[in-house]
Amino acid sequence: MQDLEAEKKLVAVEALKLIKDGMSVGLGTGSTVKYFLEGLAALVQDGLEITGIPTSRQTEQVARKLGIPLDLDINHVDVDVDGTDAFDLHGTLIKGGGGALFREKVVAYNSSYVVIIADSTKLRQDFHGETLIPVEILPFGKNMTVRNLERLGCNVALRHEGKFITDGGNIIADCTFAGVDDPGILEKKMKAIPGVIEAGIFNGIANLLIFAKDKSIARMTF
Repeated sequence: MQDLEAEKKLVAVEALKLIKDGMSVGLGTGSTVKYFLEGLAALVQDGLEITGIPTSRQTEQVARKLGIPLDLDINHVDVDVDGTDAFDLHGTLIKGGGGALFREKVVAYNSSYVVIIADSTKLRQDFHGETLIPVEILPFGKNMTVRNLERLGCNVALRHEGKFITDGGNIIADCTFAGVDDPGILEKKMKAIPGVIEAGIFNGIANLLIFAKDKSIARMTF
């Protein structure tokens, strides 16, 4: 039987080994990153000097409570540590289950090194089977945006019937595909639709994946 919480702690501790004095650190969002934040806070209490850049208000609140120094004005990010909803062997990520995908992508894009930590359930051989991709869209014209997303071959449901509001004041369209052959092409098609703020496909962004496998740690670099 899998102990997913133990797996999350395991990969979070491994990611902490990459953090050095003086770094600016992107702080991801989600249940796995929670353990990274707790470990980072302990290192800060022991004298580690870093600056955290939170990817969501939720992470910001947790980091402040833990005493992690923060900077909300991004100039440079040495390393970004975040989680993922799913990933494949090519390093393609699906993110946005927590609704923070836009800020997560902003921080990841502006980071020198992106580290993704995940438990063993997040690995997919590919995305040919049913795949849910969150997309952040403007409230203005949302019905037209939904119809345009549906033309890409998916079923679209507005999260919490459109009542879920992101940190940017937008809404999440959860797009379910029967299968995705080329996530990179789909990402470009989604982002070409007026009204789409950001797609939950993170293609070619991760530099290192640290994930649990067979009660140990596996790594993939890109």
